Amino acid sequence: MQTTAQTLPKLTLKQLAVFVSIYQTGSTSRASEELHLSQSAVSSALAALESRLQLPLFERVGRSLNPHANAHPIYVQAQAILGQALTLEHYHKHQAGQLHIGASTTIGNYVLPELVAKMYQALPKVSIELYIANTREVISEIEQLNIDIALVEGMPRPSDSKVIEQRAWRTDTLMVFAKRGSRWLQGIAQYNSEEGSYELTTEQLAKLPLLVREAGSGTRQIIDEQLLQYLPHAEVIRAISQSEAIKNMVSADIGLGCLSQHVIDKELKDTSLVPVKVVGIDLSRTWWLVWHKARHQSPIWQRFIDII
Repeated sequence: MQTTAQTLPKLTLKQLAVFVSIYQTGSTSRASEELHLSQSAVSSALAALESRLQLPLFERVGRSLNPHANAHPIYVQAQAILGQALTLEHYHKHQAGQLHIGASTTIGNYVLPELVAKMYQALPKVSIELYIANTREVISEIEQLNIDIALVEGMPRPSDSKVIEQRAWRTDTLMVFAKRGSRWLQGIAQYNSEEGSYELTTEQLAKLPLLVREAGSGTRQIIDEQLLQYLPHAEVIRAISQSEAIKNMVSADIGLGCLSQHVIDKELKDTSLVPVKVVGIDLSRTWWLVWHKARHQSPIWQRFIDII
Protein backbone atom coordinates (compact mmCIF):
# COMPACT_ATOMS: atom_id res chain seq x y z
CA MET A 1 0.00 0.00 0.00
CA GLN A 2 1.37 3.43 -0.93
CA THR A 3 2.42 5.59 2.02
CA THR A 4 0.56 8.89 2.27
CA ALA A 5 1.41 12.07 4.13
CA GLN A 6 -1.19 11.13 6.78
CA THR A 7 0.45 7.74 7.48
CA LEU A 8 4.11 8.77 7.52
CA PRO A 9 5.76 7.72 10.80
CA LYS A 10 6.57 10.48 13.30
CA LEU A 11 9.77 8.76 14.37
CA THR A 12 12.98 10.69 13.74
CA LEU A 13 16.50 9.50 13.04
CA LYS A 14 17.64 11.48 16.06
CA GLN A 15 15.29 9.49 18.34
CA LEU A 16 16.55 6.20 16.90
CA ALA A 17 20.20 7.26 17.24
CA VAL A 18 19.63 8.22 20.88
CA PHE A 19 17.91 4.89 21.59
CA VAL A 20 20.72 2.88 19.94
CA SER A 21 23.39 4.80 21.86
CA ILE A 22 21.62 4.31 25.21
CA TYR A 23 21.12 0.61 24.43
CA GLN A 24 24.85 0.24 23.72
CA THR A 25 26.23 2.43 26.53
CA GLY A 26 23.64 1.78 29.23
CA SER A 27 23.08 5.40 30.27
CA THR A 28 21.81 8.75 29.02
CA SER A 29 24.96 10.53 30.18
CA ARG A 30 27.29 8.37 28.09
CA ALA A 31 24.87 8.61 25.13
CA SER A 32 24.89 12.41 25.39
CA GLU A 33 28.72 12.39 25.26
CA GLU A 34 28.76 10.03 22.29
CA LEU A 35 26.16 12.03 20.33
CA HIS A 36 27.35 15.48 21.46
CA LEU A 37 23.89 16.31 22.81
CA SER A 38 22.81 17.62 26.19
CA GLN A 39 21.58 15.01 28.65
CA SER A 40 18.16 16.66 28.70
CA ALA A 41 17.95 16.42 24.88
CA VAL A 42 18.82 12.71 25.08
CA SER A 43 16.21 12.05 27.77
CA SER A 44 13.60 14.01 25.81
CA ALA A 45 14.29 12.07 22.59
CA LEU A 46 14.01 8.73 24.40
CA ALA A 47 10.75 9.74 26.05
CA ALA A 48 9.32 10.88 22.70
CA LEU A 49 10.28 7.55 21.09
CA GLU A 50 8.71 5.49 23.87
CA SER A 51 5.57 7.63 23.68
CA ARG A 52 5.35 7.21 19.92
CA LEU A 53 5.86 3.43 20.08
CA GLN A 54 3.68 3.15 23.20
CA LEU A 55 6.26 0.74 24.57
CA PRO A 56 8.72 0.99 27.45
CA LEU A 57 12.23 0.47 26.11
CA PHE A 58 14.25 0.58 29.32
CA GLU A 59 13.71 -0.26 32.99
CA ARG A 60 15.15 2.41 35.23
CA VAL A 61 17.01 0.94 38.18
CA GLY A 62 18.63 3.76 40.13
CA ARG A 63 20.85 5.58 37.64
CA SER A 64 21.07 2.61 35.34
CA LEU A 65 18.91 1.86 32.31
CA ASN A 66 18.39 -1.80 31.66
CA PRO A 67 16.91 -2.80 28.27
CA HIS A 68 13.29 -3.89 28.48
CA ALA A 69 12.22 -7.08 26.74
CA ASN A 70 10.76 -4.89 24.00
CA ALA A 71 14.07 -3.16 23.37
CA HIS A 72 16.07 -5.79 21.46
CA PRO A 73 13.81 -6.16 18.37
CA ILE A 74 13.47 -2.35 18.24
CA TYR A 75 17.26 -2.05 18.51
CA VAL A 76 17.77 -4.41 15.55
CA GLN A 77 15.34 -2.43 13.38
CA ALA A 78 16.74 0.93 14.49
CA GLN A 79 20.27 -0.12 13.54
CA ALA A 80 19.04 -1.22 10.10
CA ILE A 81 17.23 2.09 9.53
CA LEU A 82 20.22 4.17 10.61
CA GLY A 83 22.49 2.07 8.40
CA GLN A 84 20.23 2.63 5.40
CA ALA A 85 20.13 6.37 6.11
CA LEU A 86 23.92 6.46 6.23
CA THR A 87 24.12 4.55 2.94
CA LEU A 88 21.69 7.01 1.37
CA GLU A 89 23.75 9.95 2.58
CA HIS A 90 26.95 8.44 1.17
CA TYR A 91 25.17 7.73 -2.11
CA HIS A 92 24.05 11.36 -2.36
CA LYS A 93 27.57 12.62 -1.71
CA HIS A 94 28.93 10.20 -4.31
CA GLN A 95 26.30 11.16 -6.87
CA ALA A 96 26.90 14.86 -6.25
CA GLY A 97 30.45 14.31 -7.51
CA GLN A 98 29.38 12.45 -10.64
CA LEU A 99 28.34 13.57 -14.10
CA HIS A 100 26.84 11.28 -16.73
CA ILE A 101 27.51 12.75 -20.18
CA GLY A 102 26.07 11.45 -23.43
CA ALA A 103 27.35 12.26 -26.89
CA SER A 104 26.56 11.27 -30.43
CA THR A 105 29.35 9.43 -32.21
CA THR A 106 31.23 12.23 -33.97
CA ILE A 107 31.16 14.54 -30.95
CA GLY A 108 32.00 11.72 -28.57
CA ASN A 109 35.01 10.54 -30.54
CA TYR A 110 36.48 13.81 -31.78
CA VAL A 111 35.29 16.73 -29.62
CA LEU A 112 34.24 15.45 -26.19
CA PRO A 113 37.68 14.20 -25.03
CA GLU A 114 39.06 17.75 -24.91
CA LEU A 115 36.01 18.94 -22.95
CA VAL A 116 36.34 16.08 -20.45
CA ALA A 117 40.02 16.96 -19.99
CA LYS A 118 39.01 20.53 -19.12
CA MET A 119 36.51 19.18 -16.57
CA TYR A 120 39.22 17.12 -14.88
CA GLN A 121 41.53 20.14 -14.83
CA ALA A 122 38.85 22.25 -13.15
CA LEU A 123 37.56 19.47 -10.85
CA PRO A 124 40.22 16.75 -10.40
CA LYS A 125 37.99 14.62 -8.15
CA VAL A 126 34.93 14.62 -10.38
CA SER A 127 33.72 11.24 -11.63
CA ILE A 128 32.57 11.32 -15.26
CA GLU A 129 30.75 8.52 -17.04
CA LEU A 130 30.33 8.67 -20.82
CA TYR A 131 27.72 7.15 -23.10
CA ILE A 132 28.54 7.41 -26.82
CA ALA A 133 26.08 6.22 -29.45
CA ASN A 134 24.08 7.64 -32.33
CA THR A 135 21.78 10.60 -31.68
CA ARG A 136 18.59 8.54 -31.46
CA GLU A 137 20.08 6.22 -28.82
CA VAL A 138 21.51 9.10 -26.79
CA ILE A 139 18.16 10.92 -26.77
CA SER A 140 16.51 7.70 -25.55
CA GLU A 141 18.92 7.60 -22.59
CA ILE A 142 18.10 11.23 -21.82
CA GLU A 143 14.37 10.43 -21.85
CA GLN A 144 14.95 7.61 -19.35
CA LEU A 145 16.97 9.94 -17.05
CA ASN A 146 20.08 7.77 -17.42
CA ILE A 147 22.19 10.72 -18.60
CA ASP A 148 22.58 14.16 -17.00
CA ILE A 149 23.35 16.04 -20.21
CA ALA A 150 24.22 15.23 -23.82
CA LEU A 151 25.82 16.74 -26.90
CA VAL A 152 24.22 15.56 -30.11
CA GLU A 153 24.51 16.24 -33.83
CA GLY A 154 20.89 15.75 -34.79
CA MET A 155 17.98 17.87 -33.65
CA PRO A 156 15.71 15.98 -31.22
CA ARG A 157 12.35 14.92 -32.64
CA PRO A 158 9.41 17.29 -32.03
CA SER A 159 7.85 14.63 -29.81
CA ASP A 160 10.88 14.83 -27.49
CA SER A 161 10.19 18.47 -26.62
CA LYS A 162 7.70 17.55 -23.89
CA VAL A 163 10.48 16.25 -21.66
CA ILE A 164 13.69 17.52 -23.26
CA GLU A 165 15.33 20.92 -23.16
CA GLN A 166 17.61 21.75 -26.07
CA ARG A 167 20.02 24.56 -26.76
CA ALA A 168 22.02 25.30 -29.90
CA TRP A 169 25.66 24.70 -29.05
CA ARG A 170 28.04 24.82 -32.04
CA THR A 171 28.00 24.90 -35.81
CA ASP A 172 29.65 22.06 -37.72
CA THR A 173 30.14 21.41 -41.42
CA LEU A 174 29.64 18.08 -43.15
CA MET A 175 31.83 17.41 -46.10
CA VAL A 176 31.68 15.15 -49.13
CA PHE A 177 35.19 13.82 -49.63
CA ALA A 178 37.23 11.41 -51.73
CA LYS A 179 40.63 9.86 -51.91
CA ARG A 180 43.02 12.16 -53.73
CA GLY A 181 43.28 10.89 -57.28
CA SER A 182 40.16 8.75 -56.82
CA ARG A 183 39.23 6.58 -59.80
CA TRP A 184 35.61 7.67 -59.33
CA LEU A 185 36.44 11.26 -60.18
CA GLN A 186 38.68 10.62 -63.15
CA GLY A 187 37.20 12.22 -66.25
CA ILE A 188 34.43 13.84 -64.20
CA ALA A 189 36.03 16.42 -61.93
CA GLN A 190 39.33 18.23 -62.01
CA TYR A 191 41.39 18.65 -58.87
CA ASN A 192 41.81 22.32 -57.98
CA SER A 193 45.26 22.47 -56.40
CA GLU A 194 44.78 26.07 -55.23
CA GLU A 195 41.61 25.25 -53.28
CA GLY A 196 42.64 21.66 -52.59
CA SER A 197 39.27 20.25 -53.67
CA TYR A 198 37.19 18.69 -56.41
CA GLU A 199 33.81 20.02 -57.56
CA LEU A 200 30.75 18.03 -58.66
CA THR A 201 27.16 18.77 -59.56
CA THR A 202 24.39 16.83 -57.83
CA GLU A 203 23.78 14.97 -61.10
CA GLN A 204 27.40 13.84 -61.21
CA LEU A 205 27.43 12.85 -57.55
CA ALA A 206 24.25 10.79 -57.99
CA LYS A 207 26.14 8.48 -60.35
CA LEU A 208 28.88 7.68 -57.82
CA PRO A 209 28.92 5.31 -54.81
CA LEU A 210 28.38 7.33 -51.63
CA LEU A 211 29.14 6.01 -48.15
CA VAL A 212 27.03 7.55 -45.37
CA ARG A 213 26.14 6.94 -41.72
CA GLU A 214 23.22 4.77 -40.67
CA ALA A 215 19.67 6.00 -40.09
CA GLY A 216 19.33 7.39 -36.57
CA SER A 217 22.68 9.16 -36.54
CA GLY A 218 22.82 12.95 -36.43
CA THR A 219 25.12 12.98 -39.44
CA ARG A 220 22.65 10.93 -41.49
CA GLN A 221 19.78 13.23 -40.50
CA ILE A 222 21.53 16.22 -42.09
CA ILE A 223 22.62 14.19 -45.13
CA ASP A 224 19.00 13.14 -45.69
CA GLU A 225 17.67 16.67 -45.29
CA GLN A 226 20.35 18.64 -47.10
CA LEU A 227 21.97 16.30 -49.61
CA LEU A 228 20.14 13.07 -50.45
CA GLN A 229 16.91 14.84 -51.30
CA TYR A 230 18.79 16.26 -54.29
CA LEU A 231 19.98 12.78 -55.27
CA PRO A 232 16.69 10.91 -55.80
CA HIS A 233 18.22 8.65 -58.40
CA ALA A 234 21.55 7.98 -56.73
CA GLU A 235 22.84 4.59 -57.84
CA VAL A 236 24.63 3.35 -54.73
CA ILE A 237 24.12 4.56 -51.17
CA ARG A 238 25.82 2.45 -48.51
CA ALA A 239 24.83 3.01 -44.86
CA ILE A 240 27.64 2.28 -42.40
CA SER A 241 27.42 2.63 -38.62
CA GLN A 242 30.98 3.82 -37.93
CA SER A 243 32.61 7.02 -39.15
CA GLU A 244 36.07 5.47 -39.02
CA ALA A 245 34.91 2.65 -41.29
CA ILE A 246 33.59 5.17 -43.83
CA LYS A 247 36.85 7.10 -43.73
CA ASN A 248 38.93 3.95 -44.22
CA MET A 249 36.73 2.73 -47.07
CA VAL A 250 37.05 6.07 -48.85
CA SER A 251 40.83 5.87 -48.31
CA ALA A 252 40.66 2.47 -50.05
CA ASP A 253 38.75 4.20 -52.90
CA ILE A 254 35.58 2.14 -52.47
CA GLY A 255 33.53 5.31 -52.98
CA LEU A 256 33.02 8.86 -51.77
CA GLY A 257 32.06 9.68 -48.19
CA CYS A 258 30.18 12.34 -46.29
CA LEU A 259 31.19 13.06 -42.69
CA SER A 260 31.92 15.91 -40.30
CA GLN A 261 35.07 17.85 -41.03
CA HIS A 262 36.24 16.87 -37.51
CA VAL A 263 36.42 13.20 -38.51
CA ILE A 264 38.69 13.74 -41.51
CA ASP A 265 40.66 16.76 -40.29
CA LYS A 266 44.02 14.91 -40.13
CA GLU A 267 43.59 13.39 -43.60
CA LEU A 268 42.56 16.74 -45.09
CA LYS A 269 45.72 18.32 -43.71
CA ASP A 270 47.98 15.66 -45.20
CA THR A 271 45.83 15.74 -48.42
CA SER A 272 45.35 11.96 -48.51
CA LEU A 273 41.63 12.80 -48.53
CA VAL A 274 40.26 15.85 -50.30
CA PRO A 275 36.97 17.77 -50.14
CA VAL A 276 34.44 17.43 -52.93
CA LYS A 277 32.35 20.56 -53.26
CA VAL A 278 28.81 19.87 -54.43
CA VAL A 279 27.44 22.80 -56.39
CA GLY A 280 24.56 24.55 -54.62
CA ILE A 281 24.64 22.34 -51.49
CA ASP A 282 25.21 23.72 -47.96
CA LEU A 283 26.01 20.99 -45.44
CA SER A 284 26.44 23.15 -42.33
CA ARG A 285 24.50 22.03 -39.26
CA THR A 286 23.90 22.85 -35.60
CA TRP A 287 25.07 20.71 -32.72
CA TRP A 288 22.72 20.58 -29.75
CA LEU A 289 23.04 20.51 -26.00
CA VAL A 290 20.14 18.50 -24.52
CA TRP A 291 18.93 17.42 -21.09
CA HIS A 292 15.76 16.17 -19.42
CA LYS A 293 13.55 18.88 -17.94
CA ALA A 294 13.25 16.94 -14.70
CA ARG A 295 16.99 16.33 -14.29
CA HIS A 296 18.63 17.88 -11.23
CA GLN A 297 21.13 20.53 -12.32
CA SER A 298 23.92 20.06 -9.81
CA PRO A 299 26.89 22.44 -9.37
CA ILE A 300 29.00 19.99 -11.43
CA TRP A 301 26.33 20.00 -14.15
CA GLN A 302 26.50 23.80 -14.25
CA ARG A 303 30.31 23.75 -14.30
CA PHE A 304 30.24 21.53 -17.38
CA ILE A 305 27.88 24.04 -19.06
CA ASP A 306 30.32 26.84 -18.24
CA ILE A 307 33.28 24.91 -19.66
CA ILE A 308 31.65 24.02 -22.97
